Amino acid sequence: MAPMVPEMAIPLTPGLLVMVALTFLLAGIVKGVIGMGMPTVSLALLTATVGLQPAMALLLVPTVVTNIWQALVGGQLLAIIRRLWPFLLASIVTVWPGVMVLARVDARWLAMLLGILIITYALTNLLLARLVLTVRHERRAGVMSGLANGLLTGMTGSSVFPGVAYLQSLGLPKESLVQSMGILFTLATLSLGLAMGGEQLLTAPLLGLSAAALVPALLGMQLGRLLRLRLSDVVFRRLFFLGLLAMGVYLLVRSLVG
Repeated sequence: MAPMVPEMAIPLTPGLLVMVALTFLLAGIVKGVIGMGMPTVSLALLTATVGLQPAMALLLVPTVVTNIWQALVGGQLLAIIRRLWPFLLASIVTVWPGVMVLARVDARWLAMLLGILIITYALTNLLLARLVLTVRHERRAGVMSGLANGLLTGMTGSSVFPGVAYLQSLGLPKESLVQSMGILFTLATLSLGLAMGGEQLLTAPLLGLSAAALVPALLGMQLGRLLRLRLSDVVFRRLFFLGLLAMGVYLLVRSLVG
């Protein structure tokens, strides 16, 4: 099948610059409050406005930079890698075939898939659904989850499902869980950027805009940390996942009606 015409060449208008800045400011606030959510929020909002492929390109720099710190802080880096390396390796290698699909399939269908993933992720957290894995099944489930997670990352830019659900099923302490998610998101996003570059799905203007988006993302994270001291974490999480649910439904319906 011949590659689809990329949708990366979007005009960098003042309106787009403002929208990107506000998107990453909001995504940064969410991450500052609950420690996660920046790629999901930015993907959902940007896909609904500029399309899936440009949205995936724009999230690269802010996601990598903000998650490197999360991956390194916590004191469990080597222990986590020793325990989770089959899952992490599987999550990296299957990003490449996922991006090959992205380059060749109508982005409307992949945006629909992204909507379904966001809906699933939101409902799982709203319903507090948790799978608990035994040590006996941990490695096999990790490889299967990693393969699926990497493939979906390459196709949609989202690294949260089923990867985060798998990490939550391990019963890790909160600090180790947060650090594990940081490692997953960092490695998956770096692999995504390399794979998209290999498929010629990146442009210099979008990468430059992605780098510039780091500024509002970091500002948002600082604002989020301040809000965390004043807001109920439980209430904010519920509002966050309800908002994601609504955005996922919107992406799904928008893709279905063309």
